[in-house]
Amino acid sequence: MDFMALEPSLYTVKAVLILDNDGNRLLSKYYDTELYPSIKEQKNFEKSVFNKSHKADNEIAFLEGLTIVYKSSVDLFFYVVGSAQENELMLMMVLNCLFDTLSQILRKNVEKRYLLDNLDGVYLVVDEIIDGGIILESDPQQVIQKVNYRTVSEPAYGFVLFDYITGNTEGQGDKSQNV
Repeated sequence: MDFMALEPSLYTVKAVLILDNDGNRLLSKYYDTELYPSIKEQKNFEKSVFNKSHKADNEIAFLEGLTIVYKSSVDLFFYVVGSAQENELMLMMVLNCLFDTLSQILRKNVEKRYLLDNLDGVYLVVDEIIDGGIILESDPQQVIQKVNYRTVSEPAYGFVLFDYITGNTEGQGDKSQNV
């Protein structure tokens, strides 16, 4: 009973991982420094997670006393790791938010090449969803708005600049909110 009293009351995440289809790390953020303090231990854990999940059709795994939810897309594997007591549905909401946000930012091309080209934005997305292991956001639209990424429906900056220079106001809405 004393062990349960030590658990934090907020929903927490121990780590977020994105691995390629060979199990190599593309992104990893560990929020519990005591869990795997060295890079070597982290990579061994990632290898174990990948080996357990890459051929399975499940969405959840239990490994080394941790709850791991995961999803794959083309040549990427996305993982959200929580404690054994963590709510799996909350971890899945974080995973879906991460995946859906990246899908919109990468214009539905959730592949290794596009992810690496936009890695700075991927880190921003992860930081908007989770801060210090605490889940802050689970709505992809809110994350995109906070990260301030241009979506597919918005015109490219060059066209907006061209329209401004030429005085063409057709097709432009009230852009004063974006300033």
